[in-house]
Amino acid sequence: MDELLGSVFALQAQDVPAARLAARARGVRFLDGPVVRTWAMRGTLHLLHERDLWVVPLLAPVFIAAGRRRRSQLGLTDELCARALPALREVLTGPLDRATAVARLAEVGIPLDPRSQAPAHLLAYAAYSGVLKRGLDDTYELLHIDCEPRDVTELWRRYRRAYGPATPDDFAAWSGLPKRGLRDLPPVDDEAFGEVDGVSGPAGGAAGCAGAAGPTGVVRMLGHFDPYLLGYRDRSAMLDPAHARLVQTGGGFLTPHVVVDGRVVATWRRVGGRIEVHPFGPRPDVAEEVADLGRFLDVDAALTWV
Repeated sequence: MDELLGSVFALQAQDVPAARLAARARGVRFLDGPVVRTWAMRGTLHLLHERDLWVVPLLAPVFIAAGRRRRSQLGLTDELCARALPALREVLTGPLDRATAVARLAEVGIPLDPRSQAPAHLLAYAAYSGVLKRGLDDTYELLHIDCEPRDVTELWRRYRRAYGPATPDDFAAWSGLPKRGLRDLPPVDDEAFGEVDGVSGPAGGAAGCAGAAGPTGVVRMLGHFDPYLLGYRDRSAMLDPAHARLVQTGGGFLTPHVVVDGRVVATWRRVGGRIEVHPFGPRPDVAEEVADLGRFLDVDAALTWV
């Protein structure tokens, strides 16, 4: 994970099985090591290396402000949120699930309706405030950020390292930062794409780089919310617009997809022990990837074409 997160910077992680698939596609089988699951880019849960937690206070003002109206609608006033932060530091004596955390907050004078969205929004606010994190098991515990502050230029540099060549518009889409604040980004030389197991490409070796010299036949089966497409506003270099709706189904959701030599050529899904692949054209040679995916998922995977 250390090498992987050094390359891609972060994995989107509101869906833990999808994050595991993203790591698998880059040669990493386990989500272990000094990693933290918390809210970061695009106001969404991500897996970050603990040394990169500087991004949380960098992004916090944008997403705390963006969520203020919804918090107010849920009765989460600025005053209540301010009182909730020390209360959470008091009650989070160990990993707690959401229901237990809400119950303990009520005991110290922070009542929340557990049937509403108020608990989720308050906990996200606390995460951006640097108070807590969310474990891979969906429990909450205190967060300690021990990083030197960095600015948006450093985030731009790290983004370009993982996704370059890319534009400020792509960076805005990936980070969730407003474009008006990105007008003066310095030019950054695109560094080498991330590499895992000798396979180079955007987002840390997910597939051979689109446009690379000559096909190599590299196949990757990527899951929901994989960084390979999430890093760009314009995805046409990797995904034919004619097939985009089969992959980009709305709400930031990405259907699991097959990438060959940097191009998305099919979608796939798991149905019990079967891996169903829907190609956009000629059938790609996915047998080896399906077999590895089956081993990873601990199923006797059978390839089915649909």
